[in-house]
Amino acid sequence: MKLQVPAILLALMVAPAQARSFRQEQLRYPRVRAAYAQKADWMIARLAEKGLKREEIHILLRAFKKERVLELWVKKPDQDRYIHLQDYAFCSTSGVLGPKRRQGDWQIPEGYYHIDRFNPWSRFHLSLGINYPNPLDRIRKTAPDPGGDIFIHGSCVTVGCIPLTDDKIRELYIFAVEARSNGQERIPVHIFPLRMSAENMKNLEMESADRPDLIAFWKNLQTGYDYFRENRKISRVRVSRQGEYIYHRQ
Repeated sequence: MKLQVPAILLALMVAPAQARSFRQEQLRYPRVRAAYAQKADWMIARLAEKGLKREEIHILLRAFKKERVLELWVKKPDQDRYIHLQDYAFCSTSGVLGPKRRQGDWQIPEGYYHIDRFNPWSRFHLSLGINYPNPLDRIRKTAPDPGGDIFIHGSCVTVGCIPLTDDKIRELYIFAVEARSNGQERIPVHIFPLRMSAENMKNLEMESADRPDLIAFWKNLQTGYDYFRENRKISRVRVSRQGEYIYHRQ
């Protein structure tokens, strides 16, 4: 099949230099060109439903392990509030509820992260790297090696990553390319054990009554979850010396 990306190439002719640089670099790779050829028109139409253009988006990803859902949220760079755009189902999973603390535990991490790598030649079709271990993970690790190389990727296999189908990673990947091209240096990725409603948290605490350390960790995560639920804005987060998230609300 001959791959064509006329809409993208036309946009590159008038895009800011920063956008041209990153997007053009990504378009050097066949899988990225294929993703744009197959998904760019859909992406543009989907954003238009929310009154947005691809040239003006930043994104946020929120993952829920129990529900096996990855949410895509969007906003304009000069705005604070995000708009829910799309849900992506995990097509496989591994581990149990709870954070990743060591190499080889097959756990999907839990916490506040960001995309730190774009991998257009991944063994798993396309992949977006997550900056695990973050500073909290390094403090809370239970072995000398906390592990690493956690990705959102295609190919529907996992030993601690978030896997999507190849079709869906194409969609998500080009959203991330557009956000990065629009100047978003860090794309937030928030990973939770489950949707942290009052009822869900009550059940989770009952099921994990013998793990007060886990309950304390989840309650710490819930502070940021609740703030976003109420405001559709994210808190700036840092990590204390004791290994807890500290929130600075905007």
